[in-house]
Amino acid sequence: MAGQRLPVPRLEGVSGEQFIQHLYPQRKPLVLAGIDLGACTSKWTVDYLSQVGGTKEVKIHVATVPQMDFISKNFVYRTLPFDKLVQRAAEEKHEEFFLSEDEKYYLRSLGEDPRKDVADIRKQFPLLERDIKLPDFFKEEQFFSSVFRISSPGLQLWTHYDVMDNFLIQVTGKKRVVLFSPRDAQYLYLSGTKSEVLNIDNPDLAKYPLFSKARRYECSLEAGDVLFIPALWFHNVISEEFGVGVNVFWKHLPSECYDKTDTYGNKDPTAASRAAQILDRALKTLAELPEEYRDFYARRMVLHIQDKAYSKNFE
Repeated sequence: MAGQRLPVPRLEGVSGEQFIQHLYPQRKPLVLAGIDLGACTSKWTVDYLSQVGGTKEVKIHVATVPQMDFISKNFVYRTLPFDKLVQRAAEEKHEEFFLSEDEKYYLRSLGEDPRKDVADIRKQFPLLERDIKLPDFFKEEQFFSSVFRISSPGLQLWTHYDVMDNFLIQVTGKKRVVLFSPRDAQYLYLSGTKSEVLNIDNPDLAKYPLFSKARRYECSLEAGDVLFIPALWFHNVISEEFGVGVNVFWKHLPSECYDKTDTYGNKDPTAASRAAQILDRALKTLAELPEEYRDFYARRMVLHIQDKAYSKNFE
């Protein structure tokens, strides 16, 4: 099992002013309960979503196993009319299916042209958008995207981080969310923005021995709960029931810090990308040395990075 387990704090009736002034600066996950989200928590039933969401084709992930892996791509992309997706995702067994009768579905809404446009529930699902009140906890100019999500029961999304702050709004259904601090990145066996450790509840410690050192922060989300996920915090999401959620992403940094081609909110800030490219060039230069010297100067570089770049202001 992973190391220390910590509950994500849960607060009731937090105002926007309280959040911005006292909670947001702490840069830690937080479950906010009792926020007015509008009529969506009661209206968004399977029948209502099928009727109001319409027959617009949506691109979805289809998997035959519960634990989806973005690294190995153990799923396929398919398209379905929105109303058909809702009906199938709410089922345990399917009469109509792509791969198997117990396949699972996951929708992450996209912009009109995913290469250029961000997801925005106001544009992709205007008739549903009128039912939901998004928390007014950040400035309008900081808004990046609002992502509509639907998950089959039992579906588990890979552990990953995003580079923008976000609210995960659980509109219907239940989710279990496990988060890991950015400070524990060295224990998560990263491939890009994603962790290779799929089974976080019963990890293969022979293959991933350092994972046992990672502190895990856990919470359960019910209909009406809002989870604040700060940028760079790793999160793994398990849908315990069929459910609908909306993610709202906003910019924590000035706009010029972000990659202008990023429509998902998961490309590293431009300065971080430039630094990674410089490091790659430095490593190629080090490779010109014999192993004994390469090892020594690599360790000196690591110590230099720790001394100059590691923060002493966070746990």
